[in-house]
Amino acid sequence: MHLFSENLAVEISSYYCNLALGHGVVPKVFTLVNGEGDQYLFFIDDLPMKSDDEQNQFLAYIVQAHEAVCYARGTLVIVEKNQQFIEFAVIDRDDADAIVCSAELTRDMDDKPISLGEFDKTLVKKGSIIFGGLFESIRLSEDKTEDFESLWAEMRSKILHRSMGL
Repeated sequence: MHLFSENLAVEISSYYCNLALGHGVVPKVFTLVNGEGDQYLFFIDDLPMKSDDEQNQFLAYIVQAHEAVCYARGTLVIVEKNQQFIEFAVIDRDDADAIVCSAELTRDMDDKPISLGEFDKTLVKKGSIIFGGLFESIRLSEDKTEDFESLWAEMRSKILHRSMGL
């Protein structure tokens, strides 16, 4: 597993803790890191696509266009109103396993997040994760590729880009 994958898991844990407890929000996030250490992070809810298939096509396009070595996707999982978890998975290009992290979120009477447990990390087979195949080559029409390139350019102002350093 790339060192970037391990670091990404730690970073996303902190990111969600700050968002949930500091800002009271738990967005669906997607982030990737390429071999040079460039990281891109954005909210999946900002994507204008209605279907999960089209979202996954776009995410696969981004992963491949930026030559990602790992990526992560996270969300809020509601089991019951009083049982909620923040979960994310980190997928490494060169590893058959993925890191899955989960932490229980506690809310107050006004539904505001007040505590977040420690993120438990588990290794699972990459193939068991719904979005675990974004490294697999995809074929897109020329029009679809142009649409995705345009969307990526439009999203630039909403994308956090930084270097993780080597």
